[in-house]
Amino acid sequence: MRLVSGVLASQAFEARLVGDESLSTRPMERVAQPLREMGADVETTGGRPPVTVHGGPLAGIRHATVVPSAQIKGAVLLAALDAEGETTVVEPAKTRDHTERALEHLGAPVRIEGLAVSVSRFEHWGFAGSVPGDVSSAAFLIAAAVLTGGTLRIDDVGLNPSRTHLLGILRRMGVPIDVEIERYELGEPVGAVVVEATGRLSGATVSEEELPLVIDEVPVLAMLSATAAGESRFRGAAELRVKESDRLRTIEHAIRSLGGDARIEGDELVVAGGGLRGGSASSGADHRLAMAIAVGGVGAGGPVTVDGIEASEVSFPGFVRTLSALGARLEP
Repeated sequence: MRLVSGVLASQAFEARLVGDESLSTRPMERVAQPLREMGADVETTGGRPPVTVHGGPLAGIRHATVVPSAQIKGAVLLAALDAEGETTVVEPAKTRDHTERALEHLGAPVRIEGLAVSVSRFEHWGFAGSVPGDVSSAAFLIAAAVLTGGTLRIDDVGLNPSRTHLLGILRRMGVPIDVEIERYELGEPVGAVVVEATGRLSGATVSEEELPLVIDEVPVLAMLSATAAGESRFRGAAELRVKESDRLRTIEHAIRSLGGDARIEGDELVVAGGGLRGGSASSGADHRLAMAIAVGGVGAGGPVTVDGIEASEVSFPGFVRTLSALGARLEP
């Protein structure tokens, strides 16, 4: 929704973006405000969806984002493609760079200087490309292999370096994991992720600077951390409060419901490790929580019931079938 808002900002018509129930809770002023600065007329509903975009002529701006967000950056850069003059987005921390990679590959005048990304008006008449597998979805299968001590190879995965920081954290936790780059799509490396049999996991600390690079993988990393030896910390995790659910609170509740030890200290999630006993936990209708809880069940000491597993279909259609095909015992 945020990226589409950027595309619509320069169009000569009115558009209304509604979204599903979970999207309707997401803060939209952080995108609407820079688009207004560029000249678009953007209306939110109390700062959230539905969002109405009245497109029009745009002018380039220099915008410093307060919250590290690839979606905000991407929306402004996409709007800039039809704006007068150069637009620059300055981030407080590095975020995922899919938008600028694609634009640069297509020939757009992209300039990257540290945490600043700039682009000017650009028109392209079409391109062909295939969409690789999502490494954030692959993370759940990787975690399942780790918890069962199995080996796994996942082919045709997008391996953008700004999306694979998860793998570095897994290595710090003791997971033997490697990647094999096989080709490129629109400037993005694509290949295989290979997981070897894992011994005992160690706890790890994810710093505030790292967290934006693993923001979508925190739920499954936290579940893995609950089975590790030692404490894990996820620092500067406030952005998790405004995802499809309050993920900070939902992750804590899920781990505790399964017999693990987790707590919130300000904007920091602390997972003590030691293992999961089993039990029942709610996904809060959040797709990533649903999958994380299911994966936690693979490594728990007893059966685990996931309340709201159907939410997994939002980003990983066929997740339950895939996990079952890899050997997990799941019952409706």
